Amino acid sequence: VQLQACGGGLVQAGGSLRLSCAASGRTFSSYGMGWFRLAPGKEREFVAAIRSYGYTSYADSVKGRFTISRDNAKNTVYLQMNNLKPEDTAVYYCAAAMGLYYGTNQERYNYWGQGTLVTVSS
Repeated sequence: VQLQACGGGLVQAGGSLRLSCAASGRTFSSYGMGWFRLAPGKEREFVAAIRSYGYTSYADSVKGRFTISRDNAKNTVYLQMNNLKPEDTAVYYCAAAMGLYYGTNQERYNYWGQGTLVTVSS
């Protein structure tokens, strides 16, 4: 599985962005999909993940602001980010996990995209 993330950019605090991650292959629906982020000086952290419709998980820091979704027909997972804060500034990575895993353990994710930079100005 190859993953290509896009949609990052520069936005003011309070603004919105939608990240997309397109996956290759014909077995996209059999993977759990997650978003992680790496901020300067910090370790990579879990943001959100989805197994299928209705089965999602979020980091506490983004609950109520971010929404993860997927379109299996388009082999794409999305991260809608609203009410962005400067502390959301990071490189965002999408990842795919075999077995429809949708938790926070990064070691359970088998494939990773290249990352897309999100910068939130105050």
